Amino acid sequence: MRWDIFCRVIDNHGDLGVCWRLAADLASRGQQVRLWVDQPDALVWLAPAGAVGVEVRPWREPFETCEPGDVVIEAFGCDPPPAFVASMAARPRPPVWINLEYLSAESHAERNHGLPSPVLRGPGAGLTKWFYFPGFTAASGGLLRGPLPVARRDGLADVGVALREGERVGSLFAYADAPFDALFDRLGDRPTLLVLAAGASQGPALRAWQRRSPGSLRAEPLPWMSQTDYDRLLAGCDINIARGEDSIVRAMWAARPFVWHIYRQHDGAHAPKLEALLDRLGADESLRTLWRAWNGLGPWPAALPEDAPWRALCGRWRDGLLCQTDLTSRLIAFVASKR
Repeated sequence: MRWDIFCRVIDNHGDLGVCWRLAADLASRGQQVRLWVDQPDALVWLAPAGAVGVEVRPWREPFETCEPGDVVIEAFGCDPPPAFVASMAARPRPPVWINLEYLSAESHAERNHGLPSPVLRGPGAGLTKWFYFPGFTAASGGLLRGPLPVARRDGLADVGVALREGERVGSLFAYADAPFDALFDRLGDRPTLLVLAAGASQGPALRAWQRRSPGSLRAEPLPWMSQTDYDRLLAGCDINIARGEDSIVRAMWAARPFVWHIYRQHDGAHAPKLEALLDRLGADESLRTLWRAWNGLGPWPAALPEDAPWRALCGRWRDGLLCQTDLTSRLIAFVASKR
């Protein structure tokens, strides 16, 4: 089939990361994909090799005239251009229109997954938009997977990370307002190299580390990395602290201890979302306390959770997810059922 995926880059390219992974995974299965994105320049470092079967097109106004494909995906409710929607409605056989929603472990994602939303007005009047919710269970839309790197600690050198003998290594990708000082106090319990991913959090994290007295914690900033290199980095680390949707899912696939920095919402909706994932994980109280503290939702624990139980939990979690069908497979089947 021919797919059109629409993406607006809102914050630190996580939305583009999801859309690129989906586009590349679809193309690897013989699908033809046009990825419409308003900031395509980020793909120079995010996906420098491109992908056979994926055509990147700039999303700008006035929007170019073109025939819609068999499937149209709007990522995270970004609303395709009105002229394009009108072309969808004019087709004798309209495309399957998918609203790819945000990832959540909450029960509403399962309840709303796959529900129709009839379009009653505007250029798309008469069409149906389908809600597609990624998730962690068979009743949801699943998770993007694609190729998973082999966990190789010695492979860290390939992505520019130079370890010292006996060091723990962690990756940090967070929002700029994270409580770095408190986290660094806990990570400083043993020799640790913390690599700081490029983005809004890198500067504040580096300054927080520089404020510290010399100790056992080292911090090194990384340049912008391709998705492939970032995945390899996570697979080689001992602990991964990630933010956003794309990065936290990759941390899960790495099967290493991970901590999620959730996007803070003004109405407090991020708190139950965080708890829902902790419940799915089967996290113990020490891990819950750490996650809550890192997200400003509770007091800090005296120390990080014990490594062995934490690592075992994340390994079981990854193995359980591997037993499920991935998002791209489910999405192709879902689309086929609606055509």
